[in-house]
Amino acid sequence: MRLSLVRGGVKYHRDDARLPDRFLLDIQSITISSRPVELDLRLKRIPSGGILDESLPPLGPSAPLEKLEIATLPPPLAVVEKVYDDNDMRAKDGIMKLYNAGIDVEKISKILSIGGIGKERKLVPTRWSITAVDKAISDTLIENIKSYDTIDKVEVYFRKHNKNIFIAILLPRDWSFEWGEAWYPGSTWNKFGNYVDIEVDNERYHGRSDYPEIGGCYYASRLGVTEFLASRKRQATAILWREIYEGFNLPVGVWFVRENVREMFKGKPVVFDDITTALNFVKRLLRSDLKQWLSKSLLSFNTIDKWLK
Repeated sequence: MRLSLVRGGVKYHRDDARLPDRFLLDIQSITISSRPVELDLRLKRIPSGGILDESLPPLGPSAPLEKLEIATLPPPLAVVEKVYDDNDMRAKDGIMKLYNAGIDVEKISKILSIGGIGKERKLVPTRWSITAVDKAISDTLIENIKSYDTIDKVEVYFRKHNKNIFIAILLPRDWSFEWGEAWYPGSTWNKFGNYVDIEVDNERYHGRSDYPEIGGCYYASRLGVTEFLASRKRQATAILWREIYEGFNLPVGVWFVRENVREMFKGKPVVFDDITTALNFVKRLLRSDLKQWLSKSLLSFNTIDKWLK
């Protein structure tokens, strides 16, 4: 469906959001609207192409935009309008205000992308705005989570979906986080490979100062697990792994990770008294060798390394 939607494009400098022209104001108005907008587009040429990217939802063909006419423009929700109109509010505060009001993270990222949030307003590439929103929200949730008691036992969650499996191991310890992916030969980012490509990244209790090499899916998955822990008012070390099997060939974007992690935590956990028994269970869920995962796990100090001895 997304790939069939035609898009019109206009080039702007990132700082144009500070003093938007009429065209950009219309785009911002469309973005913050509470419901779909009816409009007419005139394009300079026949649209072509499309975008399939690991960070973005699929996008249809596009062409330079010549004229934009808005037929109906539903007003924005009051909280959205307030954040949009407030040029003295920090971007992170604006993001959290929208999130706490129940605005979907995809909507928030679009508003941030068109320069609609914060003091120093900028136009931001969509992939950056998605990750910025995932990170900002989960950063705030983590600070809250650190004040909670830890969970009581080891909990394992899993979800199988569309040639993927998502697995979460929650340990009754202080907050730490790990995200790992195993791409099988014949899958999107290992299409012509001969072996399973496993990548893992993590953060300790005090977080990290650099961008994770594994990409925006790190923060998308982190948002999913921090939402879950915050809703329970509990703290845990969270180890999340994903295996992607042959035949999964669409780069559907980090939203795919975020939403599947959210769905995974809607299920009931399998509860264990110790990590060794939990890992025996996880071993049966995985197609790749558990020892491969553990050899790359950056949270091995949390007694996971005992499995290797």
